[in-house]
Amino acid sequence: MLVITRKQEESLIIGGEVEVIVLGITKNGVRLGIKAPLNVQVHRREVFDAIAAENRAAIEAKAPVRDAAALLRAAQANKPKGR
Repeated sequence: MLVITRKQEESLIIGGEVEVIVLGITKNGVRLGIKAPLNVQVHRREVFDAIAAENRAAIEAKAPVRDAAALLRAAQANKPKGR
C-alpha cells in the first residue's frame, strides 16, 4: 500500500487519468473530489461490496446452462416438420 500525505487542495494522479483532490479536512473525515473518465467506475467501498454481493447472488441463482450440443438437439427436436 502506498501512503501519501496531501494538504487541502492538493491532489494525486492515478494511472494518468484519475485525479483525487483533497477538498477539505475536518475532525470527522476528509472530503475528496475524484475526476475520472466516464468509463471508470468510482464507488465507495461499501457500495462496491454491495454490488459485488448482488452479482454473486445473481450468478448463483441462474440455472446451469446445458452444453451447446444438447441445446442444438433440443432445438432440432422441437422444430416443426416443413416441406
